[in-house]
Amino acid sequence: MSAAGLRARPVEALTEEEAAEELAALAREIAHHDRAYYVLDAPEITDAEYDALVRRNRAIEARFPHLIRPDSPSRRVGAAPAEGFAKLRHGVPMLSLDNAFGEQDFRDFCARIRRFLNLPAEERLRFVGEPKIDGVAVNLLYEEGRFVRGATRGDGIEGEDVTRNLLTLKDLPRRLRGHPPARIEVRGEVFMTKADFLALNERQAREGGRVFANPRNAAAGSLRQLDPQITAQRPLRLFAYAMGAASEQPARTHWDYLQRLREWGFAVSPLSRLLASEAEAAAFQAEMADRRASLPFDIDGVVYKLDRLDWQERLGFVGRAPRWAIAWKFPAERATTKLLDIEIQVGRTGALTPRAVMEPVNVGGVIVQHASLHNEDEIARKDIHIGDTVIVQRAGDVIPQVVGVVLEKRPKGAKPFVFPDRCPACGSKAVRPEGEAVRRCTGGLTCPAQTVERLIHFCSRNAMDIEGLGAETIQKLHDEGLVRSPADIFRLARHAERMRSWEGWGAKTRKGAEAKKVANLLAAIEARRRVPLERFIFALGIRRIGEANARLLARHYHSFANWRARMIEAAAGGSEAREELESIQGIGPAIANELVAFFSERRNLKALDDLAQEVTPEEAPAHGPGASPFAGRTIVFTGALDTMTRDEAEHLAERLGAKVTKSVSRRTDFVVVGADAGSKAAKAQELGVRMLSEAEWREMAGLA
Repeated sequence: MSAAGLRARPVEALTEEEAAEELAALAREIAHHDRAYYVLDAPEITDAEYDALVRRNRAIEARFPHLIRPDSPSRRVGAAPAEGFAKLRHGVPMLSLDNAFGEQDFRDFCARIRRFLNLPAEERLRFVGEPKIDGVAVNLLYEEGRFVRGATRGDGIEGEDVTRNLLTLKDLPRRLRGHPPARIEVRGEVFMTKADFLALNERQAREGGRVFANPRNAAAGSLRQLDPQITAQRPLRLFAYAMGAASEQPARTHWDYLQRLREWGFAVSPLSRLLASEAEAAAFQAEMADRRASLPFDIDGVVYKLDRLDWQERLGFVGRAPRWAIAWKFPAERATTKLLDIEIQVGRTGALTPRAVMEPVNVGGVIVQHASLHNEDEIARKDIHIGDTVIVQRAGDVIPQVVGVVLEKRPKGAKPFVFPDRCPACGSKAVRPEGEAVRRCTGGLTCPAQTVERLIHFCSRNAMDIEGLGAETIQKLHDEGLVRSPADIFRLARHAERMRSWEGWGAKTRKGAEAKKVANLLAAIEARRRVPLERFIFALGIRRIGEANARLLARHYHSFANWRARMIEAAAGGSEAREELESIQGIGPAIANELVAFFSERRNLKALDDLAQEVTPEEAPAHGPGASPFAGRTIVFTGALDTMTRDEAEHLAERLGAKVTKSVSRRTDFVVVGADAGSKAAKAQELGVRMLSEAEWREMAGLA
């Protein structure tokens, strides 16, 4: 079921299948906005709208933890660095933060810390509160106290080398005072004050230059100029606030580290505060919300970091975010506008999704004109008529979202919207399966809306990454009848002469030069005949299999032949292959069902094998640190551990390169047995799997 058609429904009302599909849609949508924000400096939605999408994703994952996708936004940071800048790899990944949107979220965050560290309820948690400035995160490397280079966050692993631009900032120390570590990465935020932003826009308008939408866009656009002289003319500021890789630990607490930063010569936010308890954190949040409008720079919340660095180390990270910090965001705003029309869009899976077309309205600084109406049930529940005055919200479970209708402003004669029972793309019957909320086109591969979208996904950057095969080109090739399946793409050379006859593809240009579009396209296709297995799996467009799920499958099965064979075996109910598939950490029964369904269809196997005749998926390398005895091995934990929680143990095992699964099979390498171990220990003994005591596990993990 299309996630876009479900978003107005409470998370508690979602079925497992609906939740899985919505998580897949959210992963794609958030990845799109990540690229717009981090790479293009051209966000299409506000921070509050973005946060709402992430919040919806998090809420679904909390209810269905077994459906968490490896490509989930909760495991991803930013976007790949843009072209035009050299890339720099961070010594320690620059990860993002989970969000809290109210006091209960913050209390839940504190409870998770206590559970992970096995702390008593009366243990007071001390935090550092730092107002979250809306700017651009940077990583600054210092060696022997001298600034060496700096980069943007990028995708969290590597960012853009903006060293020359950073050197134009007055707040950036070229040499650190005192006695800093021999080598240290200092993280900070490049931003622009409200006053400087307004002055810059006035100057830009006078000179006919680009006028920026907000201070964050202005800061990002200024820092990422290819010409540092332009950056030097922009009023950029820098606050330091965190640490990356370091040759030695310069402090025992985060608060002490902020003091070291000041001693070394950095500007640190004067609003940062040491908070002795959760209650003080809540009071600080309320204070900052009251002062927000009067501050000299934009903030959209407060970041709370656990003060003790040794606890931060133990807590580590989950997916893209630290367990020891959270961004508590401020609430956003609402507005009213007129609903002009309701459009029906057809997605890649055939789901019919209604979209509101509204008179443009400014909602807290962003112009909103469209919003998803999710499905016909929500339209009926909210009693939405075309012509209504509607309430639009840009924060909450989903944004932009039509919250409701102003009934007293309803025009006379307005009629309820009638949802179509035919696909607007192909005319096929649109059916609504029992128990589902979304109508779906029955046209399948004959529906142009689905066929083309599946091919676009196949060729997309994160899938096969075939340069030149964008949406417009694929649509053209499909309309001409040359491409109906992925394998057809790799047989396009047979149609080269026909393609050259198309206008703009091979005809002489006005300057007389032969257009190279066809040659370049065919070369790009040939270059993708060998691809990593994970890309191949992701490109197939199997429901619920995102990038990281595909990576997880590739890492587990290593080769295409093995993956294909094991999936076919898994299609047999109760088989060992099915049990193995469901035991992979991050897969679970729902995703396994989609894989089994795909491999149970003869036409899918035919298309897959047809594609495999044209493309060679490369074997996936073993994962994890090579020196670890657990690298590439499968491990199961059972029973209660004395020295750490189960979550902490599994987190450590994954850091050592292990594949953590939930059940024991013949393919399991180790079972770590704690107190009161049950059936898993018995099965390990039955199968002859090596069992480790907690002490043996700690010794092998280097903890003894």
